[in-house]
Amino acid sequence: MSRFSRRLAPLAGVAALSLVLTACVGTTQDSASDSSDSGSRATGTANPDAPITEGLKVAFLPKQLNNPYSDIEVAGGETAVGEFGGEYKLVGPNDASASSQVSYINTLIQQNQDVIGIAANDPNAVCPSLNQARDAGIKVVTFDSDASKDCRDLFINQATTEGVGEALAKMTSDQIGGSGKIAILSATPNATNQNAWIEVLKEQLASNPEYANIELVTTVYGNDDDQKSFQETQGLLQTYPDLKAIVSPTTVGIAAAARYISSSSYKDNIVLTGLGTPNQMREYVKDGTVKQFALWDPTDIGYLAAYAGAALASGQITGAEGETFTAGELGEYTIGADGELVLGPPTVFDAANIDQYDF
Repeated sequence: MSRFSRRLAPLAGVAALSLVLTACVGTTQDSASDSSDSGSRATGTANPDAPITEGLKVAFLPKQLNNPYSDIEVAGGETAVGEFGGEYKLVGPNDASASSQVSYINTLIQQNQDVIGIAANDPNAVCPSLNQARDAGIKVVTFDSDASKDCRDLFINQATTEGVGEALAKMTSDQIGGSGKIAILSATPNATNQNAWIEVLKEQLASNPEYANIELVTTVYGNDDDQKSFQETQGLLQTYPDLKAIVSPTTVGIAAAARYISSSSYKDNIVLTGLGTPNQMREYVKDGTVKQFALWDPTDIGYLAAYAGAALASGQITGAEGETFTAGELGEYTIGADGELVLGPPTVFDAANIDQYDF
């Protein structure tokens, strides 16, 4: 049992999926192009025995405020900051446009924060400001959605990019019998993580013989807005009456799509799958609108990001590959290539297990 919910350990019914996820390599940040000359700043000597500095000022900047998924992530960060005696701050835009986070970064620099944890809306638009923050001595940890690796110190990846993309392909294929037309309802066109997962999904459909009879007809964007995602779902089903499945790798999108389908004539005639939280999706699983979806524990993403930032700011680590630190209740983590830390594989939720989780 985690701080907020039962830990997302793979269950027996999804063992095959978990093996796929844990065996894969590659990261969300691979899709983030290099856009800065600052480069990696994993310099100096780490002291793994150094205590976490008291009173660290840790600011979280999610993609947007009042997004249910982001709210869960930053709640984990707030818990971690409280555990190590820091000062927690939450700021962010109300929309997830590419440049909407820049002004907040600039303000955090002026406020002399010690750590900025950011889920980047665009891998490159935030880079100049993030590197200004680093020049000022602020440690930058991206989480969930990466910036270019040259403008942050560490990246907290929820799972490998290949693992998520392959999981989406497998869940979809299993539910439509390996044949039919599908569409994707994504977040924003420039969302780093969704774009990376979708690219792997497309590669799977093109190269895996098991998916040879699945056709991806289109990708639409709900901009992580409930009403727009609702409308895009309606448009997909009207435009493609023979559609077999909608895949939505965004918690806002899958919930909005489920809300539309559940009260429409398409219920029981269309498969909806993707990434969602159990509390958002519970009613739609129980009424049969959704049979299966997946996610990791978002509280742990924010929690790990906060401890990683604290370890950097306290000199326990520099961000170099192979360094280790302890992230509170999550235990020890080792930094991988390009400053990446992978939280772990997601869990598949269905009617049999969804009531075991509360987040």
